[in-house]
Amino acid sequence: QVQLVESGGGLVQAGGSLRLSCAASGRTFSDYVMGWFRQAPGKEREFVAAIRWSGGNTVYADSVKGRFTISRDNAKNTVYLQMNSLKVEDTAVYYCAANRLALSMARAVYDFWGQGTQVTVSS
Repeated sequence: QVQLVESGGGLVQAGGSLRLSCAASGRTFSDYVMGWFRQAPGKEREFVAAIRWSGGNTVYADSVKGRFTISRDNAKNTVYLQMNSLKVEDTAVYYCAANRLALSMARAVYDFWGQGTQVTVSS
């Protein structure tokens, strides 16, 4: 059974940084794409970033380009989201997700999801 467990969320001031982690288990992920999504109160869940486990190709939402970096550690089966220059509007629950199909921004493509971790950015 695939398990994705996020950690690293918290409260930070605007301009600060956080690093989220997603520990993946349950199968071999070398042919998977790992993504980060976020959902703010009253809003749809939206794409943030994704990385192809094999090869490391990445894609980002325009709203986070230049501020967030997605990466993976093959030995630890963990995906990271380094978030710098955080803004109040980055406040959301952040979810890790996985799919075998494509390096995609589409939520429907992702088969497996973590439980989420809260990120709150104060002004």
